[in-house]
Amino acid sequence: MEEMVYAKAAAYLGAAFAMGVGAIGPSIGQGLIGTKACESIGKYPESASKIRTTMMISMAIVESSALYAFLIAGLLIFFNK
Repeated sequence: MEEMVYAKAAAYLGAAFAMGVGAIGPSIGQGLIGTKACESIGKYPESASKIRTTMMISMAIVESSALYAFLIAGLLIFFNK
């Protein structure tokens, strides 16, 4: 019984670590993407729609790694036996 408590505690800590570390990279990446997109729109306002479209696609790609971290954390919590 005591081993089960340790396994659940390790799963919860692993999930917290996965979400913590898994959210740092995408948040920095999204900040950099937004910064560069704003700079580019400021320099070239006539191509704002193309820059905005490219920025949204890039944000979706970067966000997918945070979703993978969330998926792993969920698997650790809910499928722990």
